Amino acid sequence: MTALHTERMRDFARAGLYVVTSASTGHATLDVVRAALAAGVTLIQLREKELAVRDLTRLADRARRLTSEAGALLLVNDRLDVALAAGADGVHLGRDDLPIQAARRAAPDLIVGASSHSVEEALEAEAAGASYVNIGPLFPTRTKTWTGRFLGSEAVREIALRLRIPFTVMGGIKAEHIPELKRAGASTFAVVTAVTAAPDPEKAARELLRLIRG
Repeated sequence: MTALHTERMRDFARAGLYVVTSASTGHATLDVVRAALAAGVTLIQLREKELAVRDLTRLADRARRLTSEAGALLLVNDRLDVALAAGADGVHLGRDDLPIQAARRAAPDLIVGASSHSVEEALEAEAAGASYVNIGPLFPTRTKTWTGRFLGSEAVREIALRLRIPFTVMGGIKAEHIPELKRAGASTFAVVTAVTAAPDPEKAARELLRLIRG
């Protein structure tokens, strides 16, 4: 890993709250980014699956300016090309996206995150060279249709014991889940609607940060 990648992962490990955007939940994406940054969030992912690449690139450019000014990390969901074009800090890849090894070769300085839906998939992503793994969904969520098993805190407990790289948890996480998940070994919590669909995203992000860091 490069020195810049190591520095980015050091900041990643300190973040605690990982806000993932989705304009479909009501608030404009950049308004959510501004609110999250104002609350003290230092880790944001652009996850705007409905946007054309050209529009996503424009949005990523604007989000990158905001996160740079705030000293926060920006990752782009799915699209390594957009992450590179915008000067983002990383990319988050799903199971059907660009292979982790290819992304690592093309962008050694970038954080390369990987989605996983089981402990086995998480270990596979680690072996492929992922910088971190996201495990989920833990609980029922409005963000995506899911026909599999919700993993709950037991999967967190197992992954904390077996994974050597950092991991994030995601899927239906609300404030009341955080104490239990922390006891299971989680330290970085990825949320979408808990912030993006809140009446006051800044207030919601600030409260989640308080619980995570408290």
